[in-house]
Amino acid sequence: MNTSLGDIALFVEVAKHKNFSRASESSGVPVSTLSRHINLLERRIGVKLFNRSTRRVELTEAGSVYFDRCRKIVDEARVAHEQLVEVAQQPKGRLRVSLPASFAIMFMAGMLRDFCAQYPDIECEFDLGIQPVDLMAEPFDLVLRFGHQPDSNVIARRMESIRLGLYASSRYVARHGAPQTPADLVRHQCLRASTSPEDTNWELHAGDRAEVVAVSGRVTANNVGMLHRLCLLGMGIVPLSCRFAQMSTDGAPLVHILPEWQFRPVPLLALFPSRLMPAKTRVFIEFLQTRLLELQSANARQPDDRRAVRTDPQRPDQQPPGT
Repeated sequence: MNTSLGDIALFVEVAKHKNFSRASESSGVPVSTLSRHINLLERRIGVKLFNRSTRRVELTEAGSVYFDRCRKIVDEARVAHEQLVEVAQQPKGRLRVSLPASFAIMFMAGMLRDFCAQYPDIECEFDLGIQPVDLMAEPFDLVLRFGHQPDSNVIARRMESIRLGLYASSRYVARHGAPQTPADLVRHQCLRASTSPEDTNWELHAGDRAEVVAVSGRVTANNVGMLHRLCLLGMGIVPLSCRFAQMSTDGAPLVHILPEWQFRPVPLLALFPSRLMPAKTRVFIEFLQTRLLELQSANARQPDDRRAVRTDPQRPDQQPPGT
């Protein structure tokens, strides 16, 4: 059987995209050439790999087994080649990363400046979204997401765990008072990411104690940066990391509500299609993890002056200390 690794690599591209046109765009090989190589490969091995119609391309059962094995072979060959090249030169190429907009805007600008200075041969392309990404079919080298992700074939690495507390502006506390217990939250405007049960039933922990509170509010937004701005404007109480809470832009620090109560830590995960990652992806992950650890250490050294405000619920005009 005279089958080259190049033919196998072309098969893998078509199988990943399940579309000859998209595989052509990804590989730079014309559709007609791809189709010819796939036909030759099927004739050589004597097995049909794809069921093709005018509208879609699907793997056969034999094609699925072949794809699972060949994908690993192609990944290993690609990384082996890059590692050999890496001996003589810096990591290079276009790095495509998908990550949440709020995280990127708040923290990534300075990090990206320093990363580009350290690795001048890497071109960075960021997609700022939170929609699900199919790493096997879409051209991303890395995806960053908060929270536990559905089981899949991708590899996940925990970058850090984010601890969330409750925060409000001094303006909101002066007008509405501050809750004294988690149960008091039902009487307050709570800013949420959505109206789903996960974002409406707030599970709070204080040592061995745990309480679940069904909160409500007039405003929801699926962007942490937007929720942070609404909180600064006195619109309600919001779950935020200490790092976000410190980023007050109106000169008045946010008030830490119920400081002894926190949400379960939320993991920040790096998702990538294979453990055999190219050098450009590896150095970016290592750089990001180092910088996140530095931020974490800086936050641990900085005292939190956003104390809980013990206001009288019957006196909504009471001002929090220092205002």
